[in-house]
Amino acid sequence: MLKKVENGPAVVVCNTCQNSPEAREDEHGRHGGERLAEALTRLQASDPRYDGVAVQDMPCLFACSEFCTVHLRAPGKVGYVMGRFEPTENAARAILDYALAYSQSDWGAVPYEEWPEGVKGHFITRTPPEGFVVE
Repeated sequence: MLKKVENGPAVVVCNTCQNSPEAREDEHGRHGGERLAEALTRLQASDPRYDGVAVQDMPCLFACSEFCTVHLRAPGKVGYVMGRFEPTENAARAILDYALAYSQSDWGAVPYEEWPEGVKGHFITRTPPEGFVVE
């Protein structure tokens, strides 16, 4: 079943992702995706710079060979799936900093030199927006 959400720049986080390659849950029985979703939501709510980027969560992005995955999307822009994050505030900040630059880009491409260190090496896929492919 689908749930209607705002149609704008968003970080969609998998709230059921495993905690790490070795463990689905932490010592308290919490999934890494749940913890990352909380860190993203908390940080987004505490910093007005991120007001233009929604944090949304859903179960399973089907990137199960990875862990702590997010999907970055916006209308008319290339989307990205990133993963292998630790469910921490530092990772949440890197994701939201990248999402902010992404939301301000013309079609979803952010120059590499503007990428926060915390997202480098975390990209899994990119997806074209409906009706387009990348040249």
